[in-house]
Amino acid sequence: MRDDARDTLTESYRSAARLNGLRAEQLQKENQLLLRQLSLIQTSLSWRVTLPLRAIRALMLGKLLSGIPVREVPGRFLRLWGRDGLAGIQKTVVHRLRRLQRVGAKVRDGLPEAGSETGQPHPYKAACGHQAEGLRPKVLIIAELSLRQCAKYRVWQKRDFLTALGWSVQVVDWRDIADAMSALQLCTQVIFYRVPGFEDVLKLVQEAHRLELAPRWEVDDLIFDEEEYRQNGNIEALPAEERDLLLSGVVLFRRCMLACGRGIASTEALAGAMRRTGLSDVMVLENALDVETLKIAASLPVHSGSGRVWVSYGSGTNTHDADFRQAEAGLLAAMAEEPRLCLRVIGQLQLSPVFERFGERVERLTELSYAEYLQALSQTDIAIAPLEPTLFNDCKSNIKFLEAAIVQVAAICSPRAAFLSVMRDGKNGCLAADAEGWRDAFLRLARDDGYRRRLAEAAYEDVMARYAPEAMVQTQARLLFGVPVIREAQDLRVLMANVYFAPRSFGGATIVAEEMGGRLVRKGVKVSVLTSRPSVMDLPDGDIRYDVDGMTVFASVLPDDQGGLGQLDNPAMAARFAEILEACQPDVVHVHAAQGLGAGLLQVCQEKGVPYVLTLHDAWWLCERQFMVRAEGRYCFQTTIDPAVCQACVPGARHLADRAVVMRQALNGAALLISPSQAHRELYLANGIAPERIVVNRNGFRWPERPRRKRTAGTPLRFGFVGGTEAVKGYGLLKEAMQSLSRSDWELVLVDNKLNLGFQSIFPEDWSVRGQLRVVPAYTQSGLDDFYDQVDVLLFPSQWKESYGLTVREALARDVWVVTTSPGGQSEDVVDGLNGTCLPLDGKARTLAEAVSSLLDAPERFEAYANPFRDRLATYDIQADELYGFLKQASGRRV
Repeated sequence: MRDDARDTLTESYRSAARLNGLRAEQLQKENQLLLRQLSLIQTSLSWRVTLPLRAIRALMLGKLLSGIPVREVPGRFLRLWGRDGLAGIQKTVVHRLRRLQRVGAKVRDGLPEAGSETGQPHPYKAACGHQAEGLRPKVLIIAELSLRQCAKYRVWQKRDFLTALGWSVQVVDWRDIADAMSALQLCTQVIFYRVPGFEDVLKLVQEAHRLELAPRWEVDDLIFDEEEYRQNGNIEALPAEERDLLLSGVVLFRRCMLACGRGIASTEALAGAMRRTGLSDVMVLENALDVETLKIAASLPVHSGSGRVWVSYGSGTNTHDADFRQAEAGLLAAMAEEPRLCLRVIGQLQLSPVFERFGERVERLTELSYAEYLQALSQTDIAIAPLEPTLFNDCKSNIKFLEAAIVQVAAICSPRAAFLSVMRDGKNGCLAADAEGWRDAFLRLARDDGYRRRLAEAAYEDVMARYAPEAMVQTQARLLFGVPVIREAQDLRVLMANVYFAPRSFGGATIVAEEMGGRLVRKGVKVSVLTSRPSVMDLPDGDIRYDVDGMTVFASVLPDDQGGLGQLDNPAMAARFAEILEACQPDVVHVHAAQGLGAGLLQVCQEKGVPYVLTLHDAWWLCERQFMVRAEGRYCFQTTIDPAVCQACVPGARHLADRAVVMRQALNGAALLISPSQAHRELYLANGIAPERIVVNRNGFRWPERPRRKRTAGTPLRFGFVGGTEAVKGYGLLKEAMQSLSRSDWELVLVDNKLNLGFQSIFPEDWSVRGQLRVVPAYTQSGLDDFYDQVDVLLFPSQWKESYGLTVREALARDVWVVTTSPGGQSEDVVDGLNGTCLPLDGKARTLAEAVSSLLDAPERFEAYANPFRDRLATYDIQADELYGFLKQASGRRV
């Protein structure tokens, strides 16, 4: 195959992939909408009221409300009955219902309760304006785009002017609320053009204020003042239903304008009306000429004339009948007196029947494109712009005069404010205030070709001097927006990515990412973060920008297929990441846990030429099963991964070969790979990674801030488990082991790490043990010391060779004995028999039970126990110093 044909084929594949990505994104949006609607239903009063009826119906169908068949319930029921009797069953049911109510309340209220302890607003709600300083200067225009001509002059012209000044510009239709929400997070200025104040829109305005963007509401008509709007005679001519619809919008426009607090108007008169309504800061940017208009005008043939003198009137909508009547009497009189005068109406207009007597001297043209409209205008001799003498019309722009001037047609206009600002009567056009003035202007222009030509030429020169794109850029647009200032970074700029991030601090990789980001900031590094967020009721879907310890965080709502291919490839997230990458312009990207965010992030880095570093927190980059644990909960024990073994392990998966290609390409494209332990590094070396491309950067952790509280002698030995309900962390094995113990001289503290995400996953009533059982929420980093004060022994029966084992180090630093599986990164700081107990990775509950029993037989060793090897443990500062050097190395900047 020839090189050019190969390139074409490759680009075709890329385009097809992008189309599939867009389709997937649309389906995800539809899914999110359905889920939001379902959530509204399930949190409604009627849904709660009908709960008993639905429960009865489910039981009639042989199921519980959760969908679990009734036949599976007896075992759990009998255990509860045997242990606690009827009272225990009632207590469990009440507890579950209350938990559901609390979760429902959180969904209704919108945000999880982060920040409530400190009295500070939730990070999603806190002001975040100062972080925009690190973003590429960008103007966002959230606009009404369905009015094509309005959009031409107020949106697309402005985009071109701003681009010429060096601004990055993005335009979003105001109806695309989620897209507008995301775009707000990446802009440094925002304009709401002709946007009504519906509830979702006002949330966008509120978000703009939270981001301290000082939003401006822009308009080119007096559509926010009902009293003045009604003075427009064209409104009264409309059908009642259409008129009522227009007037109902006045309240919405006014609401959005006042919510923004600042404005942009197309005329000085309109700006004055906005100020009188309550805005103190209103700037004027006039309608003007653009490249499209100039290009069309330059291509038009010269009007040769036909002996007749054609008058043209253009009407874009059916609301200009009253305006035309301002010129009607004068035009009828002039046409009666001068037989060469003819009328061409372009667009919608209810023309008086009186004009029928002129026969073919009156012509109607409709459904013209803008280019066709200018061509039709250019083939006439006189253009008119009559307007009623109202404030509404004084607020209108002079665009009709500009269009006539650019195709060098002489114009007669009403003396409204915008025309008076540029027209000189008898010099570059004619102004007519009454029927006599209109008649005289028509007759003089019709009978004096030289005069008509001189006015047209003067109008062309005046308009080009003031309204040509170059002039508008350097005068009006520059005055209003200025020139973007791009600050050169003094130090490293890093964009991190991790699927979770504060306030959703879930998992060891998240804690490491948060701590490293904060410490890099203190070293002078500009750190931005891409992460995920939940979909909440009181915020539009879309990204949210917020601040965490000096880091700028961008959080996106992920699709809900996080158990499938959505974890591997997420086209929508890749597209969002590309925009964030463009806005932040980092020197290097540092990816931690990418599950759900997708490997597409790294393809974006490669396309943009931005180096990236991967921290390999697990085996996700090598194996479909993130922790290399089979479906039955047993570790795979492969070292060099065999695709045939993987296919047998996941027999229904048809994507494993393609997955391997994507992941290998991602690994090969990295500037550097980082492993948190030597044991984990060896796994990647065994799978083809060159030794010089992967380094060890041991994870630090939060060291104790105070001495450990002494345990009370003679009390039951206290065990702790923080792995959640995942089989890979040994939850099922732990449960079986503890239930097998015949003694009761112990306590087990279980951390339910799902409680912080809004739901419960560990239910004490499901356990049948002789010792004491307590379930607590996941602790925060500031609560580490308090948690480990409650624990003498940390149980860490992980069922895979962990990449590190953060909680193991947290326990060891606080003089807590650790029972852990080995080998793997989790056991590298455990010395068997001296500061912990090492267990084989055999997946047997009996092995763990024997280790626990051995410790219970000698509780005295914990009375004054201190870890003799604390000085071997890593610290966050050491980790951050190493990481800083690695990132600088990867970025190509001098270390």
